[in-house]
Amino acid sequence: MKILSLKHPLCRLLQSALAAVLLVACMAPPPPTSPPPPSPPVMVVPPATSTPPAPPVRNDKISNARTPLDYRLDAASHLYARNKERIFSGKLPPQLYAIGVLQVDINRQGEVTRISWMRAPRHAPDVIAEIERSVRQAAPYPAPVRMGRVTYTDTWLWDKSGKFQLDTLTEGQL
Repeated sequence: MKILSLKHPLCRLLQSALAAVLLVACMAPPPPTSPPPPSPPVMVVPPATSTPPAPPVRNDKISNARTPLDYRLDAASHLYARNKERIFSGKLPPQLYAIGVLQVDINRQGEVTRISWMRAPRHAPDVIAEIERSVRQAAPYPAPVRMGRVTYTDTWLWDKSGKFQLDTLTEGQL
């Protein structure tokens, strides 16, 4: 077995590595660092609201309807009571100016949350606007206490005189 001389390149590499390890081992540890200065306390402030929350809606009218179909009668009666002077009295003429089918979402307080047309009378945009305005102005509707909220559908039968009937309470047509 041959022993390597100290001048051999491999021995020199090992000597250098050993010297580096000894040097690192003998070094003094770095002085402890002082903790950073305490940061100022942070306060989280909720953003200011631009308007105060709305008070709960007071609605003395309630509906005990168990289904949207039952609620439709309560809503139609409510709309008739709010629009007495605009209800067509008697049988409607054979030709109506406009017919529209409307879905209305009512929340637990009786407020209208959404209106969507299933069949809008596109030839009469004035009627579309008037029906939507009438539906919104009639709020609050009877609160659907048994269902919590409801989506009901009704058909608006509109005469050229500007008066109407709802299919739920119609007196028929000539």
